[in-house]
Amino acid sequence: MSGVELGFNVNINFNVMRFKFEKLDIWHKAMDFGEEIYFLSSKFPDKELFNLSSQILRAADSIALNISEGSIEQSHAEFKRFMGYAIRSLAEVVTCLHKAKRRKYFTENEFQKFYDEAYHLMNMMIAFKKKLK
Repeated sequence: MSGVELGFNVNINFNVMRFKFEKLDIWHKAMDFGEEIYFLSSKFPDKELFNLSSQILRAADSIALNISEGSIEQSHAEFKRFMGYAIRSLAEVVTCLHKAKRRKYFTENEFQKFYDEAYHLMNMMIAFKKKLK
């Protein structure tokens, strides 16, 4: 593989990747999801800056951060533990999405798009976690 074009005008060159997590599809999906949540949260009102906006951003970033942290010099048991943290962070994002929908910060269609992406990412992470022995 020489490289792949991802969303947000990011070109990943697989020939220069040195970290284990950079080769994981779930890490790339988590990175993309975090960026999408970042742009979505910019629609939230200013009054949410230190509340829901901050919370959803931290939780969304935590998904990829835990995947990467768990992959470095960890046993499979430790990696599974960090994958559990990543999955719980994703659940936190979904709860924030529900909160934002109830507060009418975005449309039902936008909610469904992010909800479906979260569900797909969760299934990928659970399947990956089960493969770790």
